[in-house]
Amino acid sequence: MSFKITRKIDLDSMDYLVEVEAPEVAERFIPGQFVMLMTHEEGERVPMSVMKAEDGKISMFIRKLGKTSKHLRDNLDTFLNVIGPLGNGIELKSYGRIAVVSDAVCGQAENYAVCQALSKIEGNEIISIQTFPNHQEIYPDEVLVKDLADTHIITTEDGSAGEPGSYLDVLEKMLEDGVKIDHVFGGGKLPTLKKLSALLDKYDIPSSLTVRQIMVDGSGMCGACRLYYNGEMKLACVDGPMFDGRYIDWDTAIKRYGMFKREERVADLDYQCKKKGGCQSWQK
Repeated sequence: MSFKITRKIDLDSMDYLVEVEAPEVAERFIPGQFVMLMTHEEGERVPMSVMKAEDGKISMFIRKLGKTSKHLRDNLDTFLNVIGPLGNGIELKSYGRIAVVSDAVCGQAENYAVCQALSKIEGNEIISIQTFPNHQEIYPDEVLVKDLADTHIITTEDGSAGEPGSYLDVLEKMLEDGVKIDHVFGGGKLPTLKKLSALLDKYDIPSSLTVRQIMVDGSGMCGACRLYYNGEMKLACVDGPMFDGRYIDWDTAIKRYGMFKREERVADLDYQCKKKGGCQSWQK
């Protein structure tokens, strides 16, 4: 059995969208959950956030970061496996005024999924803040959240479009100006989420933030995605992946996230080497 890829488009210089036929996953998906992807029998299992689940298909935002993600963009038209949905979805209810924030590829996918689901529920007012590096890296309009949120704000880190800075700067100013926020959903870079959690603790605002940890199997067997939440060990794959950021040990989470950077770099260099005709050719 294989899962047919029905669409692939570039979103910016690094990120791309993949749409795949996975009707059983699409039927059960709730925002906040994720899937595990396998490209071939000996390939790694890659955890991935879902942007949209419609008509028996799921769409994901993927970054060309390492061997598997680059190979997928370059060559593949099927997945060997799409496993899921895994983890816990958000509670689909009326929260009041919600801020949904993101500044990296998986977080942008979750921003869309959360806004799409919660915008359908009466009583929710949604403020979506999406951060990109610069004006050239802003995603196409069709995958932005502008038509799903009551208020949609784009920020760029270099100030070349939208509001200057990150979503954190905009949200902090809102709170300082007395805007009442009842709940915050967020995903993206862990260091920014750490700062966000400190801000939310100051204003006593509950949150659901994705802790993007290393996962091997996604079912709680390996323990690689463990983190410390309110003094207790949790597993991001089965206890999360979203947690109230005020109670996360962010320093430990950030440190664990970088555990396999060297191995990822070696695999990526090996892939680039073979793609260009051998190491001698690649070194040139």
